[in-house]
Amino acid sequence: MKHSRGDNLKDLLTLVRLPNLLIVALTMMLMRYAVLRPLLSAMPVTLADNPLIVTRMTFQLGWFDFVVLVVSTVLITAAGYVINDYFDIRTDLINRGRIIVGNTITRRKAMMYHIILNVLGVTGGFYVSARIGYFWLGIFFLLVSGLLYFYSASYKRQFLIGNLIVAFLTAMVPMMVVLYDAPAIYAKYSSTALSFPGVAILFYWVGGFALFAFLTTLIREIIKDMEDYEGDLAMERKTLPVSGGMVTSRIVVVSLSLITLLALYTVWLRYLGDRTTLVLITLLITLPFVYVIYNVIAGKDKQMLHAASRMMKIIMLFGILYSLVAGALIISGKIF
Repeated sequence: MKHSRGDNLKDLLTLVRLPNLLIVALTMMLMRYAVLRPLLSAMPVTLADNPLIVTRMTFQLGWFDFVVLVVSTVLITAAGYVINDYFDIRTDLINRGRIIVGNTITRRKAMMYHIILNVLGVTGGFYVSARIGYFWLGIFFLLVSGLLYFYSASYKRQFLIGNLIVAFLTAMVPMMVVLYDAPAIYAKYSSTALSFPGVAILFYWVGGFALFAFLTTLIREIIKDMEDYEGDLAMERKTLPVSGGMVTSRIVVVSLSLITLLALYTVWLRYLGDRTTLVLITLLITLPFVYVIYNVIAGKDKQMLHAASRMMKIIMLFGILYSLVAGALIISGKIF
């Protein structure tokens, strides 16, 4: 039975995980406009050539260059999803009973998509790096594309290494925004402002979101490994559930969940202290985590683990969307 072009496009969008790509783009836009812009506006500076006027710091990376940065990151991510399914055909057949690569999309075509997406993503990365005066920074995009390939081909089969790689790369998504704007901001205002507050606060704020992304992604990856236990065991993968057992995996997931919650409340207590954040952490993060922990501990089948994995995605989304609240609080002067 032949597939229509519409079906092929639908399979391709499924292959590259379109919703996840949209989350990547949303994360970067929120970090820039909901976090960095309010922070820059909240830090007045006096320029040496006009000492009588106090002005606000602004972005130094133009909007077009930022769009290229976002698109390049999305393309590299999409390439990673394609190569992941390319190497996971047999495992996905066992765990999910369905595949795209090797079925509606041939392995050869999947590899072609992988190469094209990587070339475009790396090229865009070098372009933006050149625009900020650090052409060598484009090597990061090249390294990430290679890391995603070797993750799919080898690292994900090794004990915890694959989980840590995915968590690290997810954490780098928000950090990319500040990494590509902070150097130019520092270069301009450190030489032209009479008193320059620095850019450390930008890294602190975005770093907080990055740490949350790292921990929640690591938790979700381990839960997914628990869900895929049968296929990974059949393929002799050394994931945490296969190597350490399901009980150990449950202990690790619960421990990481509690560490994440403790970190959130600690940050709130020491640096924020506002009632809005406390309510949101409790209702939108803590309660869903209770659901995740229950499903992981009591989960006797894939359905409960899959539900826990889905809830982790919702928790991650709530974490990203908190940037809108943070931006409003910064602008109001309540927490900065």
